[in-house]
Amino acid sequence: MAKGKLVKTNAVRLLDQQKISYNLIEYDVEDLHVDGVSVAKKVGLPVSHVFKTLVTTAGSGKFFVFVIPVSEELNLKGCAKVAGVKKLEMLLVKDLLTTTGYVRGGCSPIGMKKLFPTFIDESVNHLEYIVVSAGKIGMQIKLHPQHLISVTNARVAKLTVS
Repeated sequence: MAKGKLVKTNAVRLLDQQKISYNLIEYDVEDLHVDGVSVAKKVGLPVSHVFKTLVTTAGSGKFFVFVIPVSEELNLKGCAKVAGVKKLEMLLVKDLLTTTGYVRGGCSPIGMKKLFPTFIDESVNHLEYIVVSAGKIGMQIKLHPQHLISVTNARVAKLTVS
């Protein structure tokens, strides 16, 4: 478990509540470089292990969460198939906070306002650990991929553009 006087986000609280082991990683945000690739470099971790959380909508209150490597691009058509819907669109940034409880750049797949259907890219199958947002810009969570799959009730699938 994490120790120290870091801010407890919903993601951190949920992991603590479920007694899931993790490490919190803080990084500097003063330079405003908070994209995933920059974050991976700042914290000294391989880009392949750092994942971003993308929220999509199929309209009328149907939301889906996709967790993919930060250097990759989401395949919306393929993800629609995986999610069992005709079409997906990215959720507008202005709707992110009210829908998930998180802001852009600090959106964690863990501890959203509701547990939306969540999918994690299949590249996670080859990793010893995965790093995702802790729910706040400047903070990441490092945990075992199976723990992330479990806590988000996620399915693993091919989600990125080839």
